[in-house]
Order: sequence, then structure tokens, then C-alpha cells
Amino acid sequence: MAELKEFIVAFELGSSKVTGIAGQKKPDGSISVLALAKEESSSFIRKGVVYNIDKTALCLANIKKKLEAQLHTQITQVFVGVGGQSIRGVRNVVAKDLPAESIITQEMVIELMETNRNLDYPDQKILDVAEQEYRVDSQLQLDPVGIRASRLEGNYLNILERKSFFQNLNKCFETAGIKVVEMYLAPLALANVVLTEAEKRSGCALVDIGADTTTVSVFSKNVLRHLAVIPLGSNNITKDIASLQMEESDAEKMKLKYASAYTDNNDIDDTLKYSIDQERQVESRKFIDIVEGRLEEIVLNVREQIPNEYYDKLLGGIILTGGGANMKNIEKAFAYHTRIEKIRTAKFVTLAINSNHESIKAHNGMMNTLLGLLAKGYINCAGGEINPNGDLFSEVTPNQPDTPDRTPRQAHEAGPGVIRTEQEEKLAEEEARRKREAEEAEAARQAEEQRKKDEEEREAERKRKRQNSWWNKLARKAKQFGEDMVSDE
Repeated sequence: MAELKEFIVAFELGSSKVTGIAGQKKPDGSISVLALAKEESSSFIRKGVVYNIDKTALCLANIKKKLEAQLHTQITQVFVGVGGQSIRGVRNVVAKDLPAESIITQEMVIELMETNRNLDYPDQKILDVAEQEYRVDSQLQLDPVGIRASRLEGNYLNILERKSFFQNLNKCFETAGIKVVEMYLAPLALANVVLTEAEKRSGCALVDIGADTTTVSVFSKNVLRHLAVIPLGSNNITKDIASLQMEESDAEKMKLKYASAYTDNNDIDDTLKYSIDQERQVESRKFIDIVEGRLEEIVLNVREQIPNEYYDKLLGGIILTGGGANMKNIEKAFAYHTRIEKIRTAKFVTLAINSNHESIKAHNGMMNTLLGLLAKGYINCAGGEINPNGDLFSEVTPNQPDTPDRTPRQAHEAGPGVIRTEQEEKLAEEEARRKREAEEAEAARQAEEQRKKDEEEREAERKRKRQNSWWNKLARKAKQFGEDMVSDE
């Protein structure tokens, strides 16, 4: 295989596996997958969160080397998706009174956004901000620029993650010696490739059922309105089946073979038994009760995460995806428990994908997020050619690509779903520090001027009081009397 000059690389860190992918974007908008590598991650990533930095770093390094072996080209940098249990959306409102009859400018809107972005959440980091609406006096507007008003109020959905988890993620790539060119909010990258514009505009709930977590993203008017990660996934069903006194590996096989998300009571045969192995069996009703009991809990948690103000307005319905959405009758279960009739399962992305890899050709929803991350990439990740006679798994120093480092962006310039790099965060903090120092210096200067002015006024007042005191009046009269006497003489 000849050296590849250009390709994009994306990494997804999941609870059951870490996956890396390399691909090329074609002029017709399609994507060709060039390489794919994955490793089990259940021992060091739990519910989408890194718990063992060293093991995760080793896993990332191994996946990078596997991809390079397939590409025969060094990888210089990667794009990464950020998800996991600790991610959640929190609403916030920032308001500003304006001079009477002011015309709102873009600078006013950016100032409001920066004020929101600089909000401090204890132990939490703002990964991204989804603009909702702006209240201009008493009217709601998606774009308030150019409108005359005396008050501007910004409504935002702040996407938070625990600082320690985000730091652990960055530390893993640093330890592995892998440069991260950009991080994306994984649920938004997924939404971009499985939802239609009509669904996001008319209102929908995207439900990604993973191994250990279920992510709920609610959209309306093309805006992300709510984001939550439920700490329940398809592995919970496997563990419940294992409570029937069997190994989890056997429970997983039984889940894949027999499990149904919804079964009508009239269709249950009380005499039927499912085989665990050649010697053991389990009653079908007991098996069905266990599976549907846990699944009902997941569905009801999803229902609770859809805000009431949007629940009755989801004209786009509920869109299911992820490995857990492959269970038989999953759409019936969601329709029954949520009372929402419009349910569909996104088995694959809306993009044209060319690939010979079986896991991608399977169209089972398990690769959708990874393909969404690949689609978001835009900077070449290819380095120099690897010597075919050398050790593909030895440490090498990659050649840097010709692409220059990106100019650091402000928060409002990053784009939806884009998480600013550590360098950008540091520059933003430095800029905020300089701004605070300048404001403090200006306040100190004004305070000093006011102090001098007050001192001058007090000195003038003291002088007036001295001049008007009875002693000064007596002295002036005595002086005048003396001058009169001399004049008379």
C-alpha cells in the first residue's frame, strides 16, 4: 500500500471499547474509510469516563499504531469525541440593561456570551454553550442584532463536565504522545449525522443507548434544548440476566438471541424455556420480565429527561440509535411507555460511507458516533511514510503536517459542539485576567482621582471655614482698624 498523503483520524472512547478510524473526504461529499482499530475498554473506562489513565493511554497508543500499520503512514494528530456520564446541560440567563432606545450590536451579544462563559461552576468545566433565544425587551428572538431595545437577556444551555474527568482525558492523550487537534461534544457530532434538518427543526429527542449509559439530546428549532446522560445502558440488562445464576458472557449471548424490548402478554408461552447451555434452562416468562423490567426503567428515565415544555411538541418524535437500540421491538417499547407514536431507529448515518470493514457495513448503529466525529474533522492528520522493513510498533517521531497551527479562537468563534483546546482555554484565561487587571487599574485610577477631588474640596471647605471663623473676622477687623488709623494720620 502506497503512502497516504491526506486523511483524517478520529477517536471515540466508549465504556465497552475504544475505537480509532481514519478516512478521506471525497469531493462528492462521501467518506472513504481507510483504517479501523478497536480495543476493549471496560477495565479502565466506566460509563464513558476514564478511571485509569495509564491503561487508557496504553490503549490509545496501541490503536494509533494499529491504524498506522494499516495506513503505512504516521499519524500526527487526531480528533476526539467527548461524552460520558458526567456530562449534563444546565440552563443559565444573563441580562443587561441598555441605554434608552439602543440598537443591539454583535459586540453586545458577544459580551453577554462571554459573561455566561466565564460563569464559575464548582468542580465543573463548561465544555460548550448552546445559545437558546434572546429576550429583547419582552420579545423572544433567535438573532437580536439590529433591534432597538432597552434590555437584552440571553438564554443559554451550558454543557458541563467534571473538571477532573476532562483533565484525565487530556492527560491520557498527553501520556500516549498523541496530539489532539480538536475535541467535539460526541452527542452533537452524532446528531449531525443521524438527524434530519426537519427533525431538529420541528422538535425531536435523540436517544443513544450505549453499553453503560444512555444519552438524551432534545432539539427544537434547530437548537439543542437539553442534554443528559443516564447511567444505564444495555450492559445493565446483561447483568440482570446474569442474576439467573449464569456467567455474564452467557447472559450476553442469551440477550442477543432471545431478548425482546416488548412482548404482548398474550404472546408469552408459560411452558416455553430458553436454553442457557446444554444442561440448564430458564423459564421464558421470568427471562422476559427481567429484560423488560430493566428496559422500562431506561425508557422512563429517558421520558423524565425530556423537558415538559417540549414533550408534547416533538413533531419529529424519538430517534433511537446505538448498540442498545438493536433489541427486538425496541420501537414498540418506547412508543408504549412514552405515549409518543413517532419512533424510528437510526441504524446508520445519513452520509455516503465507502468501507470494506464489516463492523461499519453491519449498519447496527454502533459506529454512528465515530463516523460523526470523522465527518467533523477538517485538518490533515497524515505524516511521513512508515518504513515497511522497520518495526511498525516501535516508537517513532512523526513528521508534522504542513498544516499550520490554528489561530486560537474565542469561545463564540469555536462553533457548536466544538470544545476549545487547552491552549485556547489558557489564552482565554490570560485575556480575561488582563481584562480584569485593566478594569481594576481603571477603577483604581478613577478612585484616586475621586480621592484627590474630595481632598481638594475638603481643603477648600476648611479654608472657607477658617476665613469665616470669629477669630479671622476679628483679625480682619483689627487689621482694617489699623489701616484706617494709619490712613487718618
